[in-house]
This record gives sequence, structure tokens and C-alpha cells, in this order.
Amino acid sequence: MCGIVGYAGSRDASDVLLNALSGLEYRGYDSSGISIFTQNGIDTVKSKGRLQELASRLKSHPLPGRCGIGHTRWATHGEPNDLNAHPHFTKKLSLVHNGIIENYQTLKNQLLSQGYQFESQTDTEVAAKLIDSLYSGDPIDTIRQAQALLEGSYAFAILFADHPD
Repeated sequence: MCGIVGYAGSRDASDVLLNALSGLEYRGYDSSGISIFTQNGIDTVKSKGRLQELASRLKSHPLPGRCGIGHTRWATHGEPNDLNAHPHFTKKLSLVHNGIIENYQTLKNQLLSQGYQFESQTDTEVAAKLIDSLYSGDPIDTIRQAQALLEGSYAFAILFADHPD
């Protein structure tokens, strides 16, 4: 079962997110990842395997920041690997997801016809790129528009690049 967490505060977001994700390990998962607002914008590290693998990657690629999202994934669409691990991101946003988007293939085909390309096999990347395609600068309005198009049962945590606070 997937787990999503978010943090905004005065502490190091990487530490807070890793600790929160470790509390979800009992649920089972096959990959994990985090996105954090750094001085360079939104930066992401993700990994197939146990949370310790993500922690090791973060030691060699630290993400200093005070706001971020994290995810542990139990594969439903696509095999367990680094590409299918969450978060999924575009230049405008980073997104983690728990649940299922039942009409993801229809939405993916529409996005492909608009010129979007996909790296993963996940319904989550479809949701991220759908929101990207609708984004006009207002996160709440965009999420409402996306929600009207998405079918399924899901929860998102999203960072928008132009709203670091």
C-alpha cells in the first residue's frame, strides 16, 4: 500500500520526510522518493527498493530545504524500478499519489496527442502531466479542473514550482 507525506516548516524537510516514511514501512512498498524545494527549485531523489536505498542516495545528493513531499510505492501500474517510483514531476510541479486513476490510459492518450511524453508506466505520471497541462498559475483551480477529469479513488500531495511557500 502506498504512503504519502508532506512537510513545510523550519526543520530539514529531508529528515522529516524520511522519518515519516519510515513510519509507513510496515505497510509494504517497493520504492520510495522525495521532492523538496531547494535553492534551485524543486529537486527530486527516488529509488527502487527499501527506504535505506533512498537514504543512501540522499547522502550523495542532499536536498536542503524546508518544504517537501515523500512517497512509498506499492506497484499497481508498472514494475518496481526507479522510473516508476514517485514523485513524478514536470517543470511546473512534483506529485505523489496514493490510490488509482481508473481512466489513466484514456487521459494518457489525450496527453500524448498534445505532445506530452512519458517515462514511466504509472497512472501517477499521467496525473502529474494532466495537472501540468491544465496549470494556469492557480493551484487550487487547476486541481479542481483535474479532479473533474480524473476517475478513481486517489489522494495527491503536490508541489508547484511557482509556489515555494
